Amino acid sequence: MSPAHLPTWTDMDRHGPTCNNSNLIININQPRQSGGSSTQPRHHAAMVPTRPTHRTAVRWTMRIVPGLIVCTFGIATFAVTARFCVQYLYQTLNKKGVAIATLVLYCLLFVLTMASYMRLFFAIQRDPGLVPLLRHSDPETLGSGEKRGRCRSRRHRDPEDAPWAPPDSDPNSPGLEAFYSRDVFACEVDGRPKWCSECRQWKPDRAHHSSELGRCVRKMDHLCPWVGGMVSETSFNFFTHFTFYATCLCGVALAVSVYSLTEQLNGKEISVDGWVIAIIALSAFFGLFAFGMTLTAGRYLFTNTTNIDMLRKRQIFTLAVRIPQDTPPSSKYPTITYPLESLQPIPPTLEAQRPNRSAGPKDSRDMQARRKFAILRTEAGENPWDLGLWENWKSVMGTSVKEWLLPLRHSPCCSHDSMVSDYPFGPLVDELRRRYGVPDLNGKIPHGGPSSILI
Repeated sequence: MSPAHLPTWTDMDRHGPTCNNSNLIININQPRQSGGSSTQPRHHAAMVPTRPTHRTAVRWTMRIVPGLIVCTFGIATFAVTARFCVQYLYQTLNKKGVAIATLVLYCLLFVLTMASYMRLFFAIQRDPGLVPLLRHSDPETLGSGEKRGRCRSRRHRDPEDAPWAPPDSDPNSPGLEAFYSRDVFACEVDGRPKWCSECRQWKPDRAHHSSELGRCVRKMDHLCPWVGGMVSETSFNFFTHFTFYATCLCGVALAVSVYSLTEQLNGKEISVDGWVIAIIALSAFFGLFAFGMTLTAGRYLFTNTTNIDMLRKRQIFTLAVRIPQDTPPSSKYPTITYPLESLQPIPPTLEAQRPNRSAGPKDSRDMQARRKFAILRTEAGENPWDLGLWENWKSVMGTSVKEWLLPLRHSPCCSHDSMVSDYPFGPLVDELRRRYGVPDLNGKIPHGGPSSILI
């Protein structure tokens, strides 16, 4: 089997689709740089005292706040239904129609709100979307010989306590095959998947490491104490349900309390009921907050983004896109061939100087398992997972009206069984093929041919 190609971009314009082959080097053992950070192990952790106080406070907040939220909804429900609808509107003012209509509407929204909240809470507690750990206590898999069993649970230790772990250069690295078995995956500029030095394994597409949970989380959105934990791909649809119904519920509570206040001010009551003032304040505060979160969640839904993506609006994605094995070298993009083979340093060479080597595996299964990928970069701000408004909505909220209205099941995007990609990619992948002149698996370049933009 010929040595693996692990190119590194050493001099590429961030806004151009072409590169110079003279700058493509083979670099398999050096750790990758990301975001300009140093590739040297971090030693400052031993000099800086750890501060678990903040994480402890956050964990206790996530345990206490959900109970307070439920109690608040309970108290508000008592005030709206018993005092406003029954005692005041129905009995005192004798406005039975208004009282009954308001009572029915409020109770319906209350049931939907609490059902969404409980579904969201238990989804976060039972399955927060953690990426399974593939490495255990085998010292040989850690490279440096340290045993993971000596460390405390990742959930209860400071990430700075652990030594920095460079990307695994083993071609048989656990979990690596799951990436190159697919046709497209997110990668670094050298063609290997993104690496988590804390979990010490390859990160799936759109996964990010949570310092609070000590684990990588799929499609992580944000840590929300209001709902008791991490909102991610397994709970974002329930989060949207909850914020929407909570907004509607607070709107009804605010309307009936303001109506009651108006009637009391215009009537013969000597003083205003304190419950009215309290519910107006609570419903206005929680209503505005829930309304803002509903708008934010809707924006993320229709653009297929997360809170983390919005914090990195100008980020550039690098994608490994599968191409035919016999695709000739190109000056527009580097390539990488899987499975990787050699652990030994490979002398720097040019991709264009290494076409079609005859030396290779003789076993037909090994030949069929080999896959070649073009390494393509997006422009700043482009989202390769944007499927369009309608498809983005269905990928999170489901495909039926029942799923849109009720918190029944997890989002379709939680399924990762496709051998094409971990998450469905949008039309940008075909645009990248056209932009760089990359053939598809049938050897055809998408309509329009390569872009004429030069560096």
